[in-house]
Amino acid sequence: MNDTRIESKTAPEPVGLYPHARRVGNLLFLSGVGPRKRGSREIPGVSLGENGEILSYDIEEQCRSVFENVRLILEDAGAKWEDLVDVTVFLTNMKVDFNKYNELYAEYFADCRPCRTTVEISSLPTPIAIELKCIATIDE
Repeated sequence: MNDTRIESKTAPEPVGLYPHARRVGNLLFLSGVGPRKRGSREIPGVSLGENGEILSYDIEEQCRSVFENVRLILEDAGAKWEDLVDVTVFLTNMKVDFNKYNELYAEYFADCRPCRTTVEISSLPTPIAIELKCIATIDE
């Protein structure tokens, strides 16, 4: 069985010791994907204080950036957006952010419609408001 680690050259660098994705057979498992841009520690749509605390954030800008990063990883792995079959979404503020995120999700995922789970969590490893964990199929 094919088991390959995928290191994207276009998506943001991982914040730990893990690959962007791992292909096992005809499945592609993406590690958690956030909104950062490659080569930068700045987070789109986030304003931080002196001690790294979040002063404000724009969930729309973060969503668009996360969705683009997922696309970059899929393409670098040889898959397409339409190959997504399952998406787990982590939000740090469901009450405030869910409606805007859900609206944008419907815009981006209208054609491929993968299964989806959305979970509220208290924090993520970096000062972000959204992270996606995805599974896609990929041709062997």
